[in-house]
Amino acid sequence: MNESKITVVDRVGEHHDIIWQSDQSLMEAIRDNDLPVLAACGGSASCATCHVYLDPKIVQQLNPRSEDEQELVSETESFREDQSRLSCQIGYDETLSGLILTLAPEE
Repeated sequence: MNESKITVVDRVGEHHDIIWQSDQSLMEAIRDNDLPVLAACGGSASCATCHVYLDPKIVQQLNPRSEDEQELVSETESFREDQSRLSCQIGYDETLSGLILTLAPEE
């Protein structure tokens, strides 16, 4: 199984280095490392509780947001057009090794 090291910046600015395994979505990697991501819908893109900010250059490399994901993140108070993604909609990609992401504020 492949894995990558990524860094999650939590809501108080602390950095956490975690391992993202190839059988996990980004949300699962964050949640399984006991970081505060509610993931209330279990990854079905229907709640926005796994909202994260990514570097705009990374966002451009990913598949575009689905219609459901776009609707959910754009309705949050903390939406950033060039950075907001639902972590449940990002599958493992070894090219994202070293990724640094920030948890969006809880709403």
